[in-house]
Amino acid sequence: MDNDFSEVVDLDALTSWMTDQGFGAHPIEGAHLLEGGTQNFLLKFHHDNRDYVLRRPPKHLRKNSNDTMKREARVLGALAGSKVPHPGFIASCSDESVLGCCFYLMEPVEGFNATTGLQDYHRRDPAVRHRMGLAMIEGITALGSIDYRAVGLEGFGKPEGFLERQVPRWQAQLQSYNKLEGWPGPASLPGIDTIPEWLDDNRPAAFVPGIMHGDYHLANVMFCYDSPELAAIVDWELCTIGDPLIDLGWLMSMWHDPEEDTPARVQPWEGFPSIDEMIAHYAERSSRNLDALPWYGVLACFKLGSILEGTHARACAGLAPRETGDALHTSTINLFSRALRMIGKFNG
Repeated sequence: MDNDFSEVVDLDALTSWMTDQGFGAHPIEGAHLLEGGTQNFLLKFHHDNRDYVLRRPPKHLRKNSNDTMKREARVLGALAGSKVPHPGFIASCSDESVLGCCFYLMEPVEGFNATTGLQDYHRRDPAVRHRMGLAMIEGITALGSIDYRAVGLEGFGKPEGFLERQVPRWQAQLQSYNKLEGWPGPASLPGIDTIPEWLDDNRPAAFVPGIMHGDYHLANVMFCYDSPELAAIVDWELCTIGDPLIDLGWLMSMWHDPEEDTPARVQPWEGFPSIDEMIAHYAERSSRNLDALPWYGVLACFKLGSILEGTHARACAGLAPRETGDALHTSTINLFSRALRMIGKFNG
């Protein structure tokens, strides 16, 4: 990674702000960008006998970039003292004049991302990898069990009508790609009519609102270096108050199935629990009703495929690399095919 951060973080301005906030007047030392952020920046540094990580939006702000930082800071603050592994929140700044954007400070996480390579401890023992998968389940059962009102997250999301909004939202996303010249259209995708129709017909009648991460998968958790446990769940930008079973559905859509002809994101994969084992582990630790769980898996496949297909549509119009677009189109086909298999199992 290019570690020239001068255009995204003014260390003098940051030092002045931290002094004003009572963090000490010593100069910042050892500042460097961390790997892992494709949109937002992570800057680790040392200041007055303490290590920090600063998180800020992209250099070219999107419409909701500052609001996203405020929301992330709010939810990390709300999780303090909970059983949810997360980066410890330190402070936030909503004054855009300091760095040109909102930002926040958090504790560094002592852990690694499994999708970038396992540690020797995890690589050599299938039993350790099995526990890694179960630890991921425990992360979202802990998150979903929190009383969001009690931790100050009232109004953080709109749970009313949450499930009813899902299918129309992602159908509209797919239809929006029709304006991109060269895209063959949604008819090229398997189950394009069957999947949303089934989702509408089988939508759960009710759910218990709670905190959901919104993008829960292997690349968004960090594991401890010397154990299979979670060090932290990261990338909270899609967190909201909704149906926490969405997070389990997301795992159902993305978890590797050895019977499919697709590579695992982590090598070696031997030892990781199957998705059925993961679901059983969830059921043992949550009071949530899982009778309609296939609906959440099908929805996740439909949502993720609809998002990925956007890059393919842009590639068809010459607005993204064709190789990338083709690869993600294949991923969308695989996801929609997985959704159809889930439907088939549910229908018996």
